Amino acid sequence: MGARAVIPLFPLGTVLVPGLVLPLHIFEPRYRRLMTDLQTRRDDDRVFGAVAIREGWEVGEEGVTAMYDVGTLAVVREMVPYPDGRYDIVTNGDARFRILALAESDAPYLMAEVEWLAEDAPGDGAEASLLAAGVGRRFDAYRAAVSAAGAVEAAQMLEMPADARFLSYLVAVAMVLDLSDRQMLLEAATTRDRLRIEVALLARETMLMAELPSLPAVDLARAVIGLN
Repeated sequence: MGARAVIPLFPLGTVLVPGLVLPLHIFEPRYRRLMTDLQTRRDDDRVFGAVAIREGWEVGEEGVTAMYDVGTLAVVREMVPYPDGRYDIVTNGDARFRILALAESDAPYLMAEVEWLAEDAPGDGAEASLLAAGVGRRFDAYRAAVSAAGAVEAAQMLEMPADARFLSYLVAVAMVLDLSDRQMLLEAATTRDRLRIEVALLARETMLMAELPSLPAVDLARAVIGLN
C-alpha cells in the first residue's frame, strides 16, 4: 500500500476487478500501439491500468471525457496479433490502484502515476468470513430470482469460492448492476466493506427481481466470468 508506479491506462466501459478474466478486442490505433509497446516487455511486465469511464465512450479521439480514479491492473496473459494490426488479448485483473495524476508521455495513449491500494486490514479475516457466508446465502436467493425471471442458465452459473475476498469480487461482477454500483464495490476499502455493501445490494436487487420479473437479467446468465 502506498507504493507508486507509472503505467499506461486503458479506459473501458466496464469495471475490471481483481481476479476477473477479461478478453478484449483491440482495434483503435492508440491501443494497437499500446499492444505493440507491451510486446517489447517481459511477459510478466505486459500490464496496463484498466479504468472505467465516468463520462464519454470507449471509441473515438474525444470519446472519454472523465474517468473514475480507482482502477485495476490488467495483466496480459494471451495476445493474438492480426495482419491488419488488430489484437485479441486475454487479461487478468490484478492489484487495484488510485490515479494520482496523468503523466507526460509521447505515446498516443494515456499514462498515469498511480498508487497501489491495500486489500484488507489486519484482523479483518474473521468478520469477513461471517459476512461472506451471509452474502453467499443472499446471492443464492438472488440467483433463484434471476432464474425465475427467465435467465435459465443462471441457476447453475456460478460456484461460490470459499475465500471471502474472491467471493466479494465475484459477486461484484456477477450481479446485474449499474456501472456506478460496480465501481463502488471496486473502491470499497476492505473485503468487509465490500461484503457489507453487497448485502444491501443483493437485498435490493432480489426484491426488484421479485416485483419486476421482466427485468433484463439475461445478461447475467450470458456473462463470461472467470476467476483465478
